[in-house]
Amino acid sequence: QQLEDVVGDCIGAAPQRLLPRRIAARAKALNFSDQTAFVDRLLMGKMESEIAAIRCAARVADEGYRVFMNAARSGRADYELIAESEAFFRANGVDDNFQIIGVGGVEVRGMTPPSGKRLKRGDLVTTELTPCVDGYYAQICRTLVVGEPSMEQRSAHAVFRESMEAGIAVVRDGIVAADIARAENDVFRKHGLGEYTTNKYTRVRGHGMGLFADSKPHLLEDVTTRIDAGMTLIVHPNTYHPAVGYLVLGDAVIVTQDGCEVLTKTPRELFSVPG
Repeated sequence: QQLEDVVGDCIGAAPQRLLPRRIAARAKALNFSDQTAFVDRLLMGKMESEIAAIRCAARVADEGYRVFMNAARSGRADYELIAESEAFFRANGVDDNFQIIGVGGVEVRGMTPPSGKRLKRGDLVTTELTPCVDGYYAQICRTLVVGEPSMEQRSAHAVFRESMEAGIAVVRDGIVAADIARAENDVFRKHGLGEYTTNKYTRVRGHGMGLFADSKPHLLEDVTTRIDAGMTLIVHPNTYHPAVGYLVLGDAVIVTQDGCEVLTKTPRELFSVPG
């Protein structure tokens, strides 16, 4: 009845595709319009109070990765690493954490929820942790090796670090999302790995953060969304590498007028844990 009372006015729905079925069937009669793009744009800009919460989430993400790394050792199951991370987050006031993991070598094409796979010497162990503090998410992506990294693993990780740092270097007010993705992808192309920047091997080169763990803008070379000061992003060239398998590296940033502030402080290393 309340909707009937406003017939004649324009009602915005966002996202309209998630309207309850019975309301969606009457969308034309109720003068509904899809305002998803408008709301997405509002969500990209952050107030100081929102940024303060994201800063806290980034700090706890760094701490959580140390817990994850300390939990990683040969013979443990992937869910045990996730469980220790979750226990730490819950004990420190984190309401939610989106986390996925990858364990293995060239057979691994991405990250998933834990499946019971056990760590062994030589495995790459990838994860992204996305804790939520006061309703706001921040993310970090890192990779470790069980035992001493091989030369191939070190060489591959160096490409990812160069790519991520190239992407972060171009972040500033007034660019577009494609500029960041292109800077990352150009590094892979320079090293003869351009194929692995395509959607066959990777999804995005980063994305927005805030009220959701993964929000717009998505960092892709065909996304022309303007990047404004006050946006919060994760820059991560996560993709498959043909010599070693799936590898991840990503830092959370706040966009500023002339650059960005990196929120996550964990070193950009290929970590090693005892094998």
